[in-house]
Amino acid sequence: MGSIYCTELVATLAFTLALLALTSSEAVGQTTSATSFELGRRLLQVENVSEPLKQSDDTIRVDPLDSLKKYRGGYNLTNKHYWSSTIFTGIYGYAFGVLWLLVGLVYGVFLLVTTTCSKNNKSGKLRKQSPCQKQCHLWPIALATFFTILAIVASGLVLGGNAKFHSRAKTVVNIIMETANEASNTIYNTTGAMKTIRDDLEATSEGNLGTRASVFLTSTSEKLDDEAAEIQKQARKNRRLIDKGLKIVYILTSVTISLTLTAIVALSISGFLRLQRAVNLLIIVCWLLTVLCWLFFGMYFFIEKFSGDTCTAIEEFQRDPYNNSLSSILPCDELRSAKSVLVDVSGGIYDLVNQVNSNISLLQASDDSNLFKVCNPFSAPPEYQYQPDNCPSNTIQIGDIPQVLKVFTCSDANNGTCKDGEFISNSDYKTVEAYTSSIQTLLKAYPGMESLVECESVKDAFSEILLNHCKPLKKYVKMVWAAMVFLSMIMVVLVLIWTIKAHHEHRLHLANGSVKPHSAAANRMELQTAKAISDISNLNSDVQLAISL
Repeated sequence: MGSIYCTELVATLAFTLALLALTSSEAVGQTTSATSFELGRRLLQVENVSEPLKQSDDTIRVDPLDSLKKYRGGYNLTNKHYWSSTIFTGIYGYAFGVLWLLVGLVYGVFLLVTTTCSKNNKSGKLRKQSPCQKQCHLWPIALATFFTILAIVASGLVLGGNAKFHSRAKTVVNIIMETANEASNTIYNTTGAMKTIRDDLEATSEGNLGTRASVFLTSTSEKLDDEAAEIQKQARKNRRLIDKGLKIVYILTSVTISLTLTAIVALSISGFLRLQRAVNLLIIVCWLLTVLCWLFFGMYFFIEKFSGDTCTAIEEFQRDPYNNSLSSILPCDELRSAKSVLVDVSGGIYDLVNQVNSNISLLQASDDSNLFKVCNPFSAPPEYQYQPDNCPSNTIQIGDIPQVLKVFTCSDANNGTCKDGEFISNSDYKTVEAYTSSIQTLLKAYPGMESLVECESVKDAFSEILLNHCKPLKKYVKMVWAAMVFLSMIMVVLVLIWTIKAHHEHRLHLANGSVKPHSAAANRMELQTAKAISDISNLNSDVQLAISL
């Protein structure tokens, strides 16, 4: 029995090595093929420099929802076939998990049948205990202890990598959500200034000009407010879903690995103390935890593929933000339509400042007044580029107009009468002050709005993600799935070792149970035989003594 026991343990180690080779070759094969494809794609891009850069085809994968055909739709978060093909990349983890569960069920049924048959078979043959019983107990314990230490190390790697991955993923999500919030705040600042100008126009203007301007500002601000509200809505919705998903994955992984650590340590202690019932129970628990470890390996392998796809899509977005796979979830393409609004606003301010400067020039020609002209913050049409710092030294900013006009404003202290040089009524001054204040507020929001329309804020956020977070994110998730597959194989070895040892102890228990009922009768037969032989020997001695006499 001892030789059979040793053979079973050797077979377990051989099975583990084969499993290690199979899993490593499959996982590394996928990673190597993706790396080779990326290298080939870059070489082709270098050789064909005259051709525009095309999106990578790393997303061509088997789609289980389409009869295992290749998915070729690219990175598209709104396409269920993209998700199914990407999730399917973790098939090796899912398959090993299901296979290990089925093996456990089959073994459980086999063990139940053999135990029942052994109990029903009362007449057992005489069996001798193995002479290597102590050795067969100690060296599997030593082997299991070695693999337990490896499992603890692998669990530490999984927990550490999972914590770093979770932290890095949260940082990326925060960057994207903050960018969305800044975009909506910029839009609200712009529409706030527009509404203020509209209200001032409605309160002071007369005729069709004020009405047309008011209608334009109202429709434009409402349209932009709708865009800002949609951005905030999508940001809140996506953040809630992403935060919930990350939290669930983090908690499930941490709890599973913590339970695995506790179970394997308890199993080793129970096995050393030969607590057979506890060992049997912990074997079942570890068997199920091993299934979960395999499933988590497949899940993190899929997450690594998804992270790589996302970073590639962000890189493509930097080159073309309007014709990209991320366009379906980012507002760049929609906000591009607001560029015409900015052109209308900048053109209106440009014409207004030119009109004011023309009036100032006429006033200077009529009475030789020394008035400063207003700096036009926009360049000539059709570009209308915003350049507030490119102003001559003898001009003033729009926001400084009230300070200049204040000395020419009639004071209320003189009962509405104006002194010499005061030709602006107090009500007109307040109107001008309101207009210039609103326009200056609009001009302060203009750079942010222009950056938003050109999608510069999103590009800046994505640049930060590409430079500082993409590589660490992929590194940590790869660290998690590599440690997870290592832990899964170690768990397979430990469960098999303890299962074989428990089976060995079970057979010894059955063997001892069949020997004990017949041991007393056997001893009595041996004593009677020895006594008969002794009597015969004594009789022969007496006969020989009588003959000699």
